[in-house]
Amino acid sequence: MLINDKEVDISPLADVNGINLSYANFRGADFSRTDLRGANLYGADLRNANLHKANLRNADLSKANLRDANLSGADLSNANLREANFWCADLSDADLSNADLRGADLCRANLNHIKFEETIF
Repeated sequence: MLINDKEVDISPLADVNGINLSYANFRGADFSRTDLRGANLYGADLRNANLHKANLRNADLSKANLRDANLSGADLSNANLREANFWCADLSDADLSNADLRGADLCRANLNHIKFEETIF
């Protein structure tokens, strides 16, 4: 996968804790079970991405495009999700505890069995 014109291997089960991936194009990428704790994904294009059971705790996904993404079972606790686009995304069984969802678009998203403790809307 190319990030800023450099080849980067981000395979499932990879640990990219705290990495700066702002504005990156990850459309259709497979991040299932990937450790993205604290990653900066500000404005990233994650349309149709597979983030099933990904660890996104403390990540910055503000203004990210997650339309049609699979976030089922993902840990988004304490994440910055302000103004993110979750249109038609699968968030079933995700943990959104203490996440900031102000201005996020959750239209047509699957919100079954989500954990919403102290989430900011």
